[in-house]
Amino acid sequence: MDIQEKISANIRTEILSCGKTRREIAEALGVSCPTVSQYVSGRIQPSLATFAKLCAFLGVSADELLGLDER
Repeated sequence: MDIQEKISANIRTEILSCGKTRREIAEALGVSCPTVSQYVSGRIQPSLATFAKLCAFLGVSADELLGLDER
């Protein structure tokens, strides 16, 4: 698994396990629901600004989502 796939997998895992709806996530990030779905599927990755908002919303560090801080 390359680094992009690992990041996508970490984002997917955190989004699916956070207990929030895609609509709630989308509203918090300022993106559309289909965009959140694309993050989950790994088709696209968030911009740096959106990535920072996603980390704050999910309550995880960037290192965790990037796979630099294994839990």
